[in-house]
Amino acid sequence: MSFLPLIGVTMGDPAGIGPEIAVKALGDGEIYEICRPVLLGDRAVISSTVSAIKARLKISPVLMPSRAAGILGTIDIMEISDLQNDHIVPGRPTVKGGRAMAEYIIRAVELIRKGELDAMVTCPISKALMHQAGYRFDGHTQLIAHLTDTDDYIMMLAGERLRVSLVTIHCALRDIPHILTEEMVFKTILVTHRALKQDFGLGKARLAVAALNPHAGESGLFGSEEEEIIRPAINRALDEGCNVAGPFPPDTIFVRTASGEFDAVVAMYHDQGLIPLKLLHFSDAVNVTLGLPIIRTSVDHGTAYDIAGKGMADASSLKEAIRMAALMVKNRKAQMPPQEP
Repeated sequence: MSFLPLIGVTMGDPAGIGPEIAVKALGDGEIYEICRPVLLGDRAVISSTVSAIKARLKISPVLMPSRAAGILGTIDIMEISDLQNDHIVPGRPTVKGGRAMAEYIIRAVELIRKGELDAMVTCPISKALMHQAGYRFDGHTQLIAHLTDTDDYIMMLAGERLRVSLVTIHCALRDIPHILTEEMVFKTILVTHRALKQDFGLGKARLAVAALNPHAGESGLFGSEEEEIIRPAINRALDEGCNVAGPFPPDTIFVRTASGEFDAVVAMYHDQGLIPLKLLHFSDAVNVTLGLPIIRTSVDHGTAYDIAGKGMADASSLKEAIRMAALMVKNRKAQMPPQEP
C-alpha cells in the first residue's frame, strides 16, 4: 500500500454535507485502489455521521498521515477539532464550526508542504461562515493561495468530457467588460496549458478560448473585446509555445470541445463556462485549482445545509475529486527527473 499516494480529505463545514459525503466516499472500495485517504476533521462529527447513515465503517484516529492503514472499512482520521454536541447539529452552522473548517484546510496545506501528504481534496465550506470565523478570504482557493504564496492561480471545473478554466469568477455580469484585461486572459491560457501537460498528462494539449460576445464580436459589430483584449492574449500565448486557438463563438466551442476537438476551454466568465460544464457533469464535476505548488481538488457544490444530516447527499463529486487528485499526483511524479543513485 505504501506506493499509493496519501490524499488528505478536509471535512468541510461540520454542519454541512461534507461529513456525509466524506463517509460515503471513504466507504467506496475503488478509492482505496488508487490512494490512501486521510480525513482531516472531527471524530465526533464523523462518528455521528457513520451512525446516522448506518455505514459499516470503523474510525481509526492517526497522529500523522503515514500511519494511515488505507484499508477499506476503516476511516483514518486526523482529529483537528474536538467540537461539542451543540456545535455539530446538521444544517445549523456555527462560528466555532467555521473556525474548525478553516483549520482543516490550513493543516492539510502544512502537511503537504512538509511532504507528509501528496495532495488535498476539500469538502464544501461556507464563504460567509469563513468570514464570520475571522478568515477574510472568499473561499478555499484564496486561502490556499495565501498559504502557499501563490499569485497566479486559476479555477478549473473538470469532467470526463469537458474542462473549463475561468478568466473571471465571482463578479457581476455588467462589470466583466470593465474587469477583463489582456493580462488576465493571457495568464489563464498560460496556467491552463501548463496544467494540462503537467497535471493531466496531455503532452500535446489543445486549448480553445471562448469569445466574450455573440459570434465572437462579429468583426466588432457586437463588441470590441475580442480584437482588443482576447486575440492579443492568444497571440502572446502562441509566442510562449501554447497550442491555443480562438476566440471562438461561445455557442459552439463547448460542443466542439466536448466532442474531442480540444482538451479544455478558457471561458471569460463564470456562467459562460459553468452552464455547459454542469449540463454534462452536474453530479461528477471537480473543482481544480491550477497554478498552485501543491495539488488541490474539490467538490463542485456547496454545503447544502437544507439536506445536511438527512442521508441524501451525493458523494459522486467527492469521489471524482479524489480520483483526479490521485491522477495528478501520478502525472507530476512521472515528469520528475529520475533521482541519481
